Amino acid sequence: MDIDLIFKIAGTGIIVSVLSMVLKKTDREEQAMMTTLAGLIVVLMLIIEQISTLFDTVKAVFGL
Repeated sequence: MDIDLIFKIAGTGIIVSVLSMVLKKTDREEQAMMTTLAGLIVVLMLIIEQISTLFDTVKAVFGL
């Protein structure tokens, strides 16, 4: 796993949490929830490629 991926996930988490806190302070609960959900989707999209690589490696190791 590349250290760059960890920094991308951490950066996304920090940005999303700050935006969510700001939106909650301004009484925009719905936008804060949507921001959190969008951040989760972005992180999942980053991780999907790594999971695919993991499954390919497991298939190659066990000859499936």
